[in-house]
Amino acid sequence: MQIDKDTVNKIAHLARLDVTEQESQELIQDMSRILDFMAKLNEVDTSNVEPLVYMTNEVNVLREDIVKHEVTHQEGLQNAPEHDGQHFLVAKVIDKK
Repeated sequence: MQIDKDTVNKIAHLARLDVTEQESQELIQDMSRILDFMAKLNEVDTSNVEPLVYMTNEVNVLREDIVKHEVTHQEGLQNAPEHDGQHFLVAKVIDKK
């Protein structure tokens, strides 16, 4: 695929980018280099390579959740900026109209 000014402008439009003339020329060069690199990768014979799903064969070691310390109601309200002794007090965010 050949990258030209029209291609860069179309991609910029799809990405909602304003591209100057100077940036357009730089993008043509950058995108051409990317496509050349991808073409080189396509030359590699991968017919005997298994698809890779995970980078390692390691398995996550999970532990069981155990409650170690329960926070009391008063401890939970202790650092609240405002509370009435039972509930957190917060600014009203929904107006009833």
